[in-house]
Amino acid sequence: MSTSPPKKPTSTNRSVWRLAWPNILSNLLFTTVGLLHIKIVAQLGATSVAAVTTGHRVFFLIQAILMGVSVASTAMVARSWGAQQVKQAEIVTWTSLVISVALAAVLSIPILMAPEAIAGIFGLDEETTALAASFIFWLGLFNIFSAISMMLSTALRATGNVITPLWFLLFSSIFNITFAYLLAFGIGPLPKLGVTGVSLGGSFGASIITMVFFFAWWRGHFNLKPTKRKSIDWAISKQMIKIGLPPVAEQGIVQLAFLAFFAIVAQYGTAAYASYGIGITLVAFPIVIGFGFGIATATLVGQQMGAGEPDLAILAVARSLRMALASMILLSIVLATFAEELASFMINDPEVIELTIIFMYLIALAQPLMACEFTLGGALRGAGDTRFPLIATFCGIIFGRLIPALTFMWLEFSVYWIFSVMVLDYAIKAILLFYRYRSRKWLDIQMDLAAEPIRH
Repeated sequence: MSTSPPKKPTSTNRSVWRLAWPNILSNLLFTTVGLLHIKIVAQLGATSVAAVTTGHRVFFLIQAILMGVSVASTAMVARSWGAQQVKQAEIVTWTSLVISVALAAVLSIPILMAPEAIAGIFGLDEETTALAASFIFWLGLFNIFSAISMMLSTALRATGNVITPLWFLLFSSIFNITFAYLLAFGIGPLPKLGVTGVSLGGSFGASIITMVFFFAWWRGHFNLKPTKRKSIDWAISKQMIKIGLPPVAEQGIVQLAFLAFFAIVAQYGTAAYASYGIGITLVAFPIVIGFGFGIATATLVGQQMGAGEPDLAILAVARSLRMALASMILLSIVLATFAEELASFMINDPEVIELTIIFMYLIALAQPLMACEFTLGGALRGAGDTRFPLIATFCGIIFGRLIPALTFMWLEFSVYWIFSVMVLDYAIKAILLFYRYRSRKWLDIQMDLAAEPIRH
């Protein structure tokens, strides 16, 4: 594709949907991979499900930290693209890629050195901890490939090119599940590795596609070309760190809180722990719709701010929010209606099925609140206002989730009370983000995108 200046962005319902639906499909694919990982090992019992659930949480923690770089990249690439500064967007892309790879390498060190210690944080039994440690190790070994895929996809989406990342993710998902299944059950000449096979096979399969993705970009086949500089741009790096640190802290808080919440749920036994893992995998389908609209909103807001059109940015947020609410509520109703059938499909354990059904009913109540969080949070981050979402997340996680959950556990309430605190968490975040959005202070965020001159 050419690097000619992009067209001036618009802010219609069609523009929102054009950016949202590929992101929604991408997130659905990502979620489906996690669901099928659990479905594969469900045949091996609740212990294996708990181990994979634990491994996924550690993986999501790493991804969440990298997401801070992704948020900064989205805001900066989108604003450069909206201002028709293509070369600037390409420099931001290269800088974010180098930073994310370095960060992924550092994050992989403790995972590769002490997977047993990391898995032991969850307080599971010895067998489950050993399986989870093996799962975590192989995810860490391929962590750099995940970082490359995330950054390239983020940069392309920020320019409005949402189809290319979708195609690569589709093939990555197919390869991931195929190799995970083959190594889990030892199909043909391959060894039967169980939980370890899901992690090793899935990571290996996805990494093959990531390498194809990288070399296609490196050879200049996309609208964003590689700058092929020998060093990163320090001016861009400083701006990226300024914007990206709050999302890194936010996601770190979220994932660490989730780990703590998992540990609380684990105190109620393996069945409760497995049901929570299955439940969050199933309800992830309406949740990823919110993610899709959040990414679309961030992209449109960033482009409109770069083009000097704040009124169109506000219009884009309003339209995204309406569409996200309608979509998430509809799908959550469907999932709640078929909760028993879906839980039974995932595992053949009456106690786990019953707990999963209750979990899905409770989380369905939070869907409108989550739609507000994703869309309004995406708007603020797209404008470069990443500090306030951090504050909202901290308040929701600490005062809405962890403190009430710990209180209920100490009072020896049932696990249903533990599940219910998630609604309070999302309510606090939605209210705070709506307050910030209505203040319009996010429209005043400025970015310094002046890059250093390119030296050949």
